[in-house]
Amino acid sequence: MPTTGSLIRNMNRARRVKNDEFYTQISDIERELLHYKKHFRGKVVYCNCDDPTVSNFFRYFSLNYKQLGVKKLLTTCYKNQNRNLFSQHDSEKAIGIEFNGTKEQVFDLNGDGDFRSRECVELLKQADIVVTNPPFSLFREYVALLIEYEKKFVIIGNKNAITYKEIFPLIKDGKLWVGNTPMSKDMLFDVPQDYADELVATKKQGSAYKRVDGVVKGRSQSIWFTNLDHPKRHENLILYKKYSPDKYPKYENYDAIEVSKTKDIPRDYDGVMGVPISFLDKHNPDQFEIIGSNRGIDQDPEGVYGRGSFLNGKETFKRLFIRNKEV
Repeated sequence: MPTTGSLIRNMNRARRVKNDEFYTQISDIERELLHYKKHFRGKVVYCNCDDPTVSNFFRYFSLNYKQLGVKKLLTTCYKNQNRNLFSQHDSEKAIGIEFNGTKEQVFDLNGDGDFRSRECVELLKQADIVVTNPPFSLFREYVALLIEYEKKFVIIGNKNAITYKEIFPLIKDGKLWVGNTPMSKDMLFDVPQDYADELVATKKQGSAYKRVDGVVKGRSQSIWFTNLDHPKRHENLILYKKYSPDKYPKYENYDAIEVSKTKDIPRDYDGVMGVPISFLDKHNPDQFEIIGSNRGIDQDPEGVYGRGSFLNGKETFKRLFIRNKEV
């Protein structure tokens, strides 16, 4: 008989699986990937968390294969062990597809299709660029694998990942940044019917889900992450405000001023500023330097950053600490 602990672990695992069953809409893929067209020419693209029979990532690249000039498209997916997944392939096997622009070659995987498995890593080694919506519950491990094998990527992740101790140092060091789509842009996802029913029964409309033409779409705080350059990343943020101590209070525990809105960054302040994480939408590495955040004390070897930031005895929301290079 399973122990209480194992039951809880199984329930948590099942909950994570449900939360990972989010299928990206083709419109969101098109909106983001149009900014990277030059990067795909002559490259091997790998979608390593996508059931090619339902994946809109596979659909996008197969339909635009010649226009993008892709060299080869690879797609692999997890073994379908859950009847709730709306996959069309044999649930007993994990499969992959290799597409060369005219012919699809379907192949069975020996394992369960986990992106960390030896056979999927061998496929990863062949790839130049990885594009997918990985399981949010495994996002840290997923990004670590891409970094380990020095792969270019355009992927979807939870907005909260920005301050993860494994992700923030990559942002700080210019090894990863947000995509072109604004972080405030609502991303909706296709979900299995039973999960849609669960959302309607237990969650609030407009927060966890929305109805589009009568169809329930899952909603999450999702944004694009990439290490492919795009023009937006080099646009200077035009600054209009002028610094004055009465308008920009200093934190009680940091030598930095609070700037609660990106548009209010003063044009003439040369010190450290705390800004909301949405600042990354406007971050130009030639204009600003990212120094730290107020989350995760182990992010900073010097132990300066990572603590909560306080004003008038109250902790602020998540903040990034930046400095204007041009002042």
